[in-house]
Amino acid sequence: MKDSGPGNGNESLDELALLVDTAGGTVAGRLLQKRESISSGTFLGKGKVEELKDLMEEHRADIAVFDVDLSPGQVRNLEKHVNAKVVDRSEVILDIFAQRARTREARVQVELAQLEYLFPRLTRLWKHLSRLGGGIGTRGPGETQLEVDRRRVRERIASLKKQLSKVEKERRVQRKSREGVFAVAIVGYTNAGKSTLFRALTEADTLIEDRLFATLDAKARRLHGRKVPPVVVTDTVGFIRKLPHHLVTSFRATLEEVLNAGLLVHVVDSSSPHAGDQIRVVEEVLTEIGAGGKRTVLALNKTDVADPDAVRGLKQRHPGAVEISALTGENTDALVDRIVETSRSDKVLATVEIPLTEDGLIAYLRGSCEFAQEKVLSDRVRIRLWAGKKELGRLSRKGLPVKVS
Repeated sequence: MKDSGPGNGNESLDELALLVDTAGGTVAGRLLQKRESISSGTFLGKGKVEELKDLMEEHRADIAVFDVDLSPGQVRNLEKHVNAKVVDRSEVILDIFAQRARTREARVQVELAQLEYLFPRLTRLWKHLSRLGGGIGTRGPGETQLEVDRRRVRERIASLKKQLSKVEKERRVQRKSREGVFAVAIVGYTNAGKSTLFRALTEADTLIEDRLFATLDAKARRLHGRKVPPVVVTDTVGFIRKLPHHLVTSFRATLEEVLNAGLLVHVVDSSSPHAGDQIRVVEEVLTEIGAGGKRTVLALNKTDVADPDAVRGLKQRHPGAVEISALTGENTDALVDRIVETSRSDKVLATVEIPLTEDGLIAYLRGSCEFAQEKVLSDRVRIRLWAGKKELGRLSRKGLPVKVS
């Protein structure tokens, strides 16, 4: 069961139906409310509440899912009226994330988001929190069960934040080890084909599912292909309209991969009738996390199944976009060319001769630079390469003359 707030319409309800399906539910019916103002007590008007109750009884539905975030009071009042469980959009998304979290990092991030969402709703939900553990024998004089559970949740939130702080430090160490290597982050609306493109670009063994939020964990792999420069590509979690704020906050460590990338590849499902709106949503989330001004190339994906006129319309509105099919590999070479071109934008084409005894320096340059030409002489190697400030500085400190083309 679903209900939508003013102005959301059937498009948003269609997406909510996909979320319910992904979460393991079955859609029994839908209800759309159109009114200028909402009821502070029940969100729906009195007549719509009765209509919802009748519809649920007719279909024997046991959960009503709202396409908005409800206040704890609204949930409590609605459950009394319809005599069934009521959840909102954020709860459904959080449930999907909880089901799909595989790594320890993802589980910690999702649990933190869930607890921060549930904390103000403990008046209704405290009876479900006994499984959190802790607090046995620690109840203070005069504390109610609700106060005990609030304290437990606060302590658990603090513990999870400490764990995430360690994760952030580990990620910073990992990024430091990749310093000098150009980083690309794949972003986009959920189910736009990001993981399929990630596999096409890196040949990584990645799970591909036609489901919302199939990827929660950021994965980093080297760009694959002949004569491509050292580039690390990262697959990231998908975005969606009305993404719960707690999730954005909890996934900060993962989203830092986006902030630290030299280029964003924004993947768009060009076969979706809502592609334009999805582009806007992704851009809004990128702005929210501080990545709104980063260099971005738009990849219009799924052109093998999209309406050609729709693709042309998107291309007209976004002239720099690249049309691709990550599934078939069509035109992905053009996208790789754009990535390579961007990776060179902060570098210069230089020539240097390095003694063969400096094998450590040569290995370092091979890992961080694109070699355009390499020729072994009698006691040294002449390398023509795309080098950045860091590599040029290292060569300078070695006293090696560099000729910039």
